[in-house]
Amino acid sequence: MQASNGTNVSGWSYLSLFSSISTLLCCALPSLLVLIGLGATVASVLATVPWLITLSKDKDWVFGISGVLIFSNLIYVYRIAPRLKTPDASCKIQNAELCKTASRLSRVLLWFSAAIYAIGFFSAYVLGPILIWLDSR
Repeated sequence: MQASNGTNVSGWSYLSLFSSISTLLCCALPSLLVLIGLGATVASVLATVPWLITLSKDKDWVFGISGVLIFSNLIYVYRIAPRLKTPDASCKIQNAELCKTASRLSRVLLWFSAAIYAIGFFSAYVLGPILIWLDSR
């Protein structure tokens, strides 16, 4: 599905959304659950879904690939796509509202992905050292 600014709604936005959700599942959500005292919940989820352990072991790769996807999608949506837009490729009058909706959906998915990624990054890489520093004081 092409949006009015040339972004591919079903492509990069969804890929960055799903990759950022994987960072949330592998690292941020278990850390948050343990932080609020639900360690037994994390243990039972990991027993039920053991592939999350593999994601956690390779969290540097998961975060790296997700970050590259989200950053490249940001560049595409805000820098490249507007320059590629031509008068011929714009929406027809009868589909103008559909194109605006698709473009809006693409941007919402992109920023939602970036927010999930930021939460996951904070939980996986920043929260631990902060808690260790606060504990040592």
